[in-house]
Amino acid sequence: MFSIPTVLNYLLQFYEIVLVFRIVLSWIPHNAKHPLVDFVYKITDPYLDLFRSLPLNFNGLDLSPMVAFFVLDPILKSILFRIFL
Repeated sequence: MFSIPTVLNYLLQFYEIVLVFRIVLSWIPHNAKHPLVDFVYKITDPYLDLFRSLPLNFNGLDLSPMVAFFVLDPILKSILFRIFL
């Protein structure tokens, strides 16, 4: 039986993997109408939109997905740590 912190940690890890997939998708041509790609967009866009409003464009390179990725792990893990430990 898994504890709640363990399940939340697995969900966080899954979301990080999906976020990396989304970042990679932004670098390669893809079919945006594919169901898997659509699913990835739907679950990552709300989080990424928080960072897109920040001035993170440098010479046409949007760094907001990378910043979002590096912010996700420490903040959520510290919240989980405070709640459950």
